[in-house]
Amino acid sequence: MHTPDVSVVIPVYNTLPYLRACLDSLLRQTIGRDRLEIVAVDDGSTDGSGRLLDRFAARHPGTVTVVHQANSGGPAAPCNRGLELATGRYVFFLGSDDHLGPEALERLVAAADRYGSDVVLGKVVGVNGRHVFSDVFAAGNAVDVSLFDSALPWSLANTKLFRRDLVDRLGLRFPEDMPVLSDQPFTLAACYHARRISVLADYDYYHAVRRLDARNITYHSRIEQRLVSVERLFAFVAGLIPAGPRRDAVLRRHVGLELANLVGDDFRRLDRAAQERVHATVRRLVERYVTDGLRKRLDIEARLRLGAVTAGGVDDLLAVIDQDAERGVPATVVAHGRWHAGYPGAPASWTDVTEVRADWLARLDTVTVSWADAHTLAVTTRSPYPRFAAEAGPVRLLAGPLAGTTLLDATDPTGRTVRTDFPVERLLAGSAASGQRHPVRAELDGDHGRGSAPVRAPRLAAGRPRLVRRGARLYGVAATVDPRNGQLVLSVVPVTVGQLVSRLRRHWRRSGPAVTVPAPAPPARPAGSPAPLGPTHHAEPAPTQIGELTVLP
Repeated sequence: MHTPDVSVVIPVYNTLPYLRACLDSLLRQTIGRDRLEIVAVDDGSTDGSGRLLDRFAARHPGTVTVVHQANSGGPAAPCNRGLELATGRYVFFLGSDDHLGPEALERLVAAADRYGSDVVLGKVVGVNGRHVFSDVFAAGNAVDVSLFDSALPWSLANTKLFRRDLVDRLGLRFPEDMPVLSDQPFTLAACYHARRISVLADYDYYHAVRRLDARNITYHSRIEQRLVSVERLFAFVAGLIPAGPRRDAVLRRHVGLELANLVGDDFRRLDRAAQERVHATVRRLVERYVTDGLRKRLDIEARLRLGAVTAGGVDDLLAVIDQDAERGVPATVVAHGRWHAGYPGAPASWTDVTEVRADWLARLDTVTVSWADAHTLAVTTRSPYPRFAAEAGPVRLLAGPLAGTTLLDATDPTGRTVRTDFPVERLLAGSAASGQRHPVRAELDGDHGRGSAPVRAPRLAAGRPRLVRRGARLYGVAATVDPRNGQLVLSVVPVTVGQLVSRLRRHWRRSGPAVTVPAPAPPARPAGSPAPLGPTHHAEPAPTQIGELTVLP
């Protein structure tokens, strides 16, 4: 019996608008159909996804296998069912709303065979502004990557090529008692036991799509599932990796991301009973798993939030979140030679930031985001610390990996305000063709060492995106705020003709059938006279306006 080189397992649940592109990307793979097997598991879809899968299977017998089952409530069960049916030397898991580059599987299999790799991770890019952790790809191709001294723990999705012999030898399966995060134990175990893990950054292998049509599954509606899954994930890591620096290296991701997100800004939206449950769970996990060494490696915001949980109750945590989300960075309190974050009513035992003063100084609040001219986005930020100019040292803001041009704002005599210009062309050049989100961070190097922190925007008014042409394509460029953590994000999202038509129709419904689109504007105002972003602003002279979008020449 012929054994394919790779089996692609696709768990499918109600992704009809994206499923055809997903399947087409597989059938166009340069590896060839004789080396490829596609196993799609319909997990009780109700939107016609199952019927589309059946049509593909009928047209491509021997290549596409489809299984239908009752909805299981998560991706683990369909992944396990697909894994049972897969017969390839390697197995690859693909989200049914995502797609692959045409050469992806051929390149991945060739690398695994060449290097003897048990796990191969190909470069992942976000589509429609979906955020992906990309640090693991920054150094380019890497034949042998360690789970413990690289950025690999931040890329633990199962969207990798796995050697089937490894999966079978370890008996790897997805834990079906984890409603969310079930891919991480599978991936962690594979990486922990792999003879070799390789990373390929020379091609856009995996296109992770942000679903624009999906119903919003809120933090509140899934909080119980998240609590159960996070507890089981921590227990799994503890059972897999002995206590020590290697476990800490992996848990740094889980503490700084999954655990810290439980006490993110959305925590305020929970009812009191849910807040108490979250607080109790997070406190228990911090006390059980977070060592001194691990705590020192966390971002300062995660340290402060988790410290608030362990040192106080729900109201103490809410006071911290309200300060961050509504009022901005608190004052610095210096007493007896120690620095403390001046959160109202917070116990001194966890507000001490003396050992991380550089990170604390890097916490800046966004004052304005404005268009300095038609092609430059200016971000103005401010520190509440009175001696910021003297002690912070050189400051720079980065949007993702892109460093802007940062200068002290001459209009602030205290020296606590800086303005950073981000040329739109650089934002576009640094973004995937499918769009990208660029979270903004501040970095400094002064009297207290090097520091880094996310830039929050607690009072930023939402502004209109601006359309910018790059070649034949249009992109919407906007400053937004991540609702989970309040971080400022510069987003670059491709805009299609269909989206433009949809916006025009909405504009017609509001304004009547007569829509006047002005001619392209003459050159915009010079740099140094920024036009603030805001819901009522129109630049003078105005660029082309289409509904709620502003088109830049």
